[in-house]
Amino acid sequence: MINFYSENDFELQEENKIDSWIRNVIASEEKDLGEINYIFCDDDYLHKINLKFLNHDTYTDIISFDNTEGNELNGDIFISTDRVVENAKEYNVEFNQEIKRVMAHGILHLCGYRDKTESEAALMRQKEDEKIALFHVEQ
Repeated sequence: MINFYSENDFELQEENKIDSWIRNVIASEEKDLGEINYIFCDDDYLHKINLKFLNHDTYTDIISFDNTEGNELNGDIFISTDRVVENAKEYNVEFNQEIKRVMAHGILHLCGYRDKTESEAALMRQKEDEKIALFHVEQ
C-alpha cells in the first residue's frame, strides 16, 4: 500500500500514475511492497523532524524512516516541497521532475542505497535517473 499525505497545501498531481510508477520502481529493485507513506510538508515541519529524530540542525529535502522487513519495503518518507521547489530552480529542472527524483530517492534508501560517500552518491544519482525513466515508459 502506498499512501500520500500532505501537511501543507501541496497536492500531488497524477496520484494514480505516481502510485503505479512507485510500484514499478520497487519491482525493478526486486523488492516487495509493504506500506509506504509519503508525507509532503514544508521546510519548518521537516526541520523539526530532523532536529528531533536525527539531531541535525539543517534543512533537507527528504527524510526516510525505514521499517523494511526482509524484502518487504515499509517506511515513512517525509518530503519538503519547499526544498523541492528550490532544488528544481537550482538544477534548472521542472518541479515535477524534481519531485519524482526525491520520491525515487526515498524508495532507494528503503532498498538499502546510501549517499554519504562520493561513490554512493554517484550510484544513487544513477539509480534516480533510471527510476525516473521508468515513469516515462508508463506514459
